[in-house]
Amino acid sequence: MQLILYSKPGCHLCEGLQEKLEQILQTQNFASVELEIRDITTREDWFGAYQYEVPVLFVLKQDAKEENMQLIPRPSPRATVQQLEKILQKYL
Repeated sequence: MQLILYSKPGCHLCEGLQEKLEQILQTQNFASVELEIRDITTREDWFGAYQYEVPVLFVLKQDAKEENMQLIPRPSPRATVQQLEKILQKYL
């Protein structure tokens, strides 16, 4: 399973969310989850879709038949690591 974070350089909300996600993914409950950071400034389609929305977080679930990307609603920047972990558990 994989988390995909759409971000851009200099975005403090993006950096804060990324730091919290990295802390969570180091725990045993999330050891099998990978985090991919996608810089929206590297592709026009990403920039057009997310320029006013970052950070945007998706969970990518893969099975034998297909890939399924599900949007995770943006958590509050004030959410603690523990609160974010509970949110992720709902989607993973």
